[in-house]
Amino acid sequence: MNTATITLGIIGAVITVVCWGSLIVGLTRMIRLFRAGQPDWSRIRPIVPRVRTVAVEVVAHTRMNKFRTVGWAHWLVMVGFLLGMVFYFASYGQTFDPEFSWPIIGDTFGYHLLEEILSLATIIGIVALIVIRQRNHPRRPDRLSRFSGSNLLAAYAIETIVLIHGVGDVLVKAGKIATYGGGHASSDLVTMQVARVLPASPLMISIFAFVKMLAGAAFLYLIGRKLTWGVAWHRISAFFNIYFKREDDGGVALGAVKAMTSGGKIVDMETADPDVDAFGVGKIEDFTWKGLLDFTTCTECGRCQSQCPAWNTGKPLSPKLLIMSLRDHAYAKAPYLLAGGDEGKLSESDRAEAERPLIGAEDIHGIIDPEVLWSCTTCGACVEQCPVDIEHVDHIIDMRRYQVLIESEFPSELAGLFKNLENKGNPWGQNSKDRLNWIKEVDFDIPVFGQDADSFDGYEYLFWVGCAGAYEDRAKKTTKAVAELLATAGTKFMVLGAEETCTGDSARRAGNEFLFQQLAMQNIEVINSVFEGVEQSKKKIVVTCAHCFNALNNEYPQVGGTYEVVHHTQLLNRLVRQKKLVPVASVSQNITYHDPCYLGRHNKIYNAPRELMEASGSTLVEMPRHGERSMCCGAGGARMWMEEQLGKRINVDRVDEALSTNPTKIATGCPFCRVMLTDGVTARQEQGQGEGVEVVDVAQLMLDSITRVEAAELSANLLVIQEPKAEPEPEPEPEPVVVAETAPKAAPAGGGLGMKGAAKAPGGGLGMKGAAKAPGAKAEAAPAAEAAAPAKGLGMKGGAKAPGGGLGMKGAAKAPGGLGMKGGAKAPGAKAPAADAAPAAESAAPAPPVKGLGMKGGAKAPGGLGMKSGAKAPGAKAPAASAAEATPAAEAAPAATESASAPTEAKPAVAAKGLAMKSGFKRPGPKAPGAAKPAEAPAAEAAPAAEAPVAEAPTAEAPATEAPTAESVSAPTESKPTVVAKGLAMKSGFKHPGPKAPGAPNARR
Repeated sequence: MNTATITLGIIGAVITVVCWGSLIVGLTRMIRLFRAGQPDWSRIRPIVPRVRTVAVEVVAHTRMNKFRTVGWAHWLVMVGFLLGMVFYFASYGQTFDPEFSWPIIGDTFGYHLLEEILSLATIIGIVALIVIRQRNHPRRPDRLSRFSGSNLLAAYAIETIVLIHGVGDVLVKAGKIATYGGGHASSDLVTMQVARVLPASPLMISIFAFVKMLAGAAFLYLIGRKLTWGVAWHRISAFFNIYFKREDDGGVALGAVKAMTSGGKIVDMETADPDVDAFGVGKIEDFTWKGLLDFTTCTECGRCQSQCPAWNTGKPLSPKLLIMSLRDHAYAKAPYLLAGGDEGKLSESDRAEAERPLIGAEDIHGIIDPEVLWSCTTCGACVEQCPVDIEHVDHIIDMRRYQVLIESEFPSELAGLFKNLENKGNPWGQNSKDRLNWIKEVDFDIPVFGQDADSFDGYEYLFWVGCAGAYEDRAKKTTKAVAELLATAGTKFMVLGAEETCTGDSARRAGNEFLFQQLAMQNIEVINSVFEGVEQSKKKIVVTCAHCFNALNNEYPQVGGTYEVVHHTQLLNRLVRQKKLVPVASVSQNITYHDPCYLGRHNKIYNAPRELMEASGSTLVEMPRHGERSMCCGAGGARMWMEEQLGKRINVDRVDEALSTNPTKIATGCPFCRVMLTDGVTARQEQGQGEGVEVVDVAQLMLDSITRVEAAELSANLLVIQEPKAEPEPEPEPEPVVVAETAPKAAPAGGGLGMKGAAKAPGGGLGMKGAAKAPGAKAEAAPAAEAAAPAKGLGMKGGAKAPGGGLGMKGAAKAPGGLGMKGGAKAPGAKAPAADAAPAAESAAPAPPVKGLGMKGGAKAPGGLGMKSGAKAPGAKAPAASAAEATPAAEAAPAATESASAPTEAKPAVAAKGLAMKSGFKRPGPKAPGAAKPAEAPAAEAAPAAEAPVAEAPTAEAPATEAPTAESVSAPTESKPTVVAKGLAMKSGFKHPGPKAPGAPNARR
C-alpha cells in the first residue's frame, strides 16, 4: 500500500458511492412506478413452489437452453456475474492494497480454483454472445434479425462491462502471481501463463483492480439512470419476474387466458360497473404491477420475435417491440403518474406523453398501432420462448378487452362474429337444430341427450362436437371418424346436439369477455344438467377441437365448470394401447404432422397424436418447425374470422414448410388448423405445387387402418338401456301463509307462477325480479277466478322477459298459458283429456291451490306447458271439440287449467319427469330430490282452502264481468298475492345468445 494505491482507492470509493446512489434512486423510482399499477395478490403465494421454480430456471437455465448455443454461453456469463460478485467486491480492497484477499478463504485452493473457472467462463461466455449478436446483426435484412429494433447501444455497453469484469479478474490474479509469487498448475493454470508476461508491480495490480471496480460502478450508474435498459436490468429483475410468474407450478402463461381483473379482483360481468371497474387495459397504469415488471425485465433478445408467425410473414407485430414500446411509454409517463396530482411541476413533454392514447395509429400518436394489436394469433410462441417469463399474450388480450368492451374499436369482421355468437351460438350463424345434421350422414345411431337418453347413466363420455365439427364440412369428417372409432371400440358416448353452444374461445381472445362469460355460463348449466348426480371423476368430455379442449379444460374452471376433458387423439391413443382399437392395415404413407398451437404449446400434448399416427402405420416426416416451436396456422386469437391484409398469409407460409417434406398427406388434430392448411394447400395447388396432397385429421388415419364394423353393430355398441328412476316419496304440502285477515283477491288461476320482486305479472303469470315484464294470459281470455289458496310460483332473478302466458324460454316458441321450451323436451303434467276434464261449472268445491313450477334441478313440471318443436306437453291434450263444448272459445285455455285443478278429475295419468330447458334449467332426466309425486288424494285435502280467508272460486254462475282485466291485474291494490311467491332465482342479468324471442325485445333466445 502506497500513496498511489491509496489515491486510486479513494477515487474509486467516491465514484462507487455515487454509482450506488444512482442505483438506489433508480430502483426507488421503479418501485414507485410498479405501485402505480393495478394490484395482483395472486402472484405472491405459494412461496415454496415459486422459490423452487426460480432455483430450477436459474440453475438449470431451462428457459435459455431452448436456444442451445445461446443457452450455455449465457449460463457461463450468469454464473460469472452471480458468483463473481465475491471477486468484484475484493477489488475494492485490492485498489487500496494490492495484496488484499478475503480473510480465511482468500488463500485456499478452492477459492483460487473458483476464481480461475469463473473468470474464464465469463470471458468465453460473453465473447460467444458478442459473436452471436454480430452474426445476427440488424445490418442484415430486418426481418431476418431477431435483434432488429433492440437497443444496440445498451447491449454493447453491457457486453463491454461484462468482458472487462472477466478480463479484470484474470489480470488481477495474474498480477498478484507475477508480483508476489505463488500459483499452482491445478488451480491457476491459465493465470500462471499470463503472469509470465506481466511485470512485478503492486501499482499495476491496483490499476487492474481499479478498472474492474469502475466497470462494475458504471453498470450500477447506467441501470440507475437508464430504467429502460432491459438488457441491463434483467440481471436483477429476472429473478423477481420468474418468481411472480402467473403459474405457481412453474408453467408458462399459456392455456387459460388470465381472468380480467380490476383493483386486484376478478371482474364479474354481471355485477361489474364500467364507471368503477377497469375493463381490460386502456392506459399504462391499468396494467398490473406484474405487467410493468414484465416490461422492465425484457432483455430485447428477440427470441419471441424470431418465433412470431405475424412478424415472420410481414405483419407489423413484433412481441419484443410491443413490450419495449409499453416499457418506454411507462417510464416516460412516470413523472405524470408519480406527480400525485401536482401537475404544475410537469414539463410540456411529460403532459404530452401522458395524453398519448395507448392504442392508436400514428396520426394520433398512439403507443401501439391497432394493426399490431390485432395481428396476434395468440399462438403462444413468444411466451414459450421468452427466457424471463414475460406474459405477452395476456397483455395483448387485456388491451383487446378495453378496445372491444369500452371503445368498441375492433376489426369489422369481428362484428359479424360477435353477432353470430350472440344470436346463433356459433361463429357461422347457423341454426342450432342443424348441429345434428352430421348424424344423418352416418349409418349408425348416435345417442343425443334429451332425445335418446334422459341421463348420463351408462355412458362414459360426453362428446363435445364443437361448432366446426358440426357445421364445417371438412371438420365434420373428423367428427364422423371419431364417432365411428369410439363406437368400434365400444366406448359409450352421447352428444348434446342442439343444446351445444360455442365455447367462446374466439370471443375471449378477441377481447369480448362479456360474450365469453355468457356462452361459458350457458354451456356449464347445460353440461351440469347432463352430469347431474354423476360423481366428479366420471364427468368426462371428449373433444376434437383444440380450442374447445383448451376452453373446457383450462378456462371453464374459472367460471365454475370443472370436468375431465380429453382430446380425441389422447382418447384414441389410449384405446389403441388397451387393444380396443386394433389397426390391421398400415397407412404406409409419408405424412407430416402440424402441431396445433392450442393442443401443443398451450396444453403440451405432443406425443399422443404422433403415437396414434405411428399405430396407423404412417411414416412421420417432421417439419423444421415442430413441437413447441411449431409454426401457427394463423387461425388463433380470432384470426380465423379476420382477413389477412398485410404480408404473406400465415397458412400459406406453414403449407410451404409442410410441402418441403414431400408428404402425401398433412395431418393435424384441430379443425381450425385443418381449414387453414386446406386453404393453403389449395392455393399452392392452383400454382402447380403439392399435387395430390390432402389435409386430414389423425383420427382419419386411424380409421383407415382398422377393420370397419357394420352399422348395426356400431349402433348396438352405443346402445344404453337406462332403468327408470324410482319416484321419491311425496312431501306434505306446506300450510299456506296468510298475509292479512282481509286479503285482496288473489291472482287469477289462469297462470300458476308467482312473482318475485316488484314486477307485475298479468294473469297471474311469471314473477321476475327487477323491472322485467312477464306477460301472462290475456285478461280478456281469463275467467274471473279467485284462488282458494295462495299460488306458488317461479321467482326469477334478472331482466328476462317471458313471452306467452307463462314462462318464456329460449327459442321463438310461444306457449299460451304454459311454459315455452326449446327442443323436444318432455314436460310432464296432468294428461287430462277434455272428455274427462270437468268444467268449472260442474264443481261446487273451492278450487285447490294452483301449484307453481320449481325449476332448479330436476323439479316437476306441472301440466299446461307449451313447448317448441312439437314437444309433448301432457296436461294440454284436450281435443278442441270437447273444450269448445265446455266453455266458450275465449275461455278454452282457462277451462283446461281449471279442469286440471279439479279434485277428482285432474289426477295425473303418468309420473312426472324432469324438464329440459335452455340456460339454467334442467333437461329431461332424473327428478330432483324431494320432488313430490302426483297426489293420490284431492288437492283440496292436501291444502285445505277453508283455513285461508280468501274468496271462493268462481263457478259457472259467476258473471263473466268478474274476470280481472289487464288493468285490474296490474293494479297494486287488487293483485297482491296472499303468500310470498316461491320459485327459482335465476342468475342476474344473464343473457342467452340467440335471436330475440318474438314479442320480447329484451329476451335472448
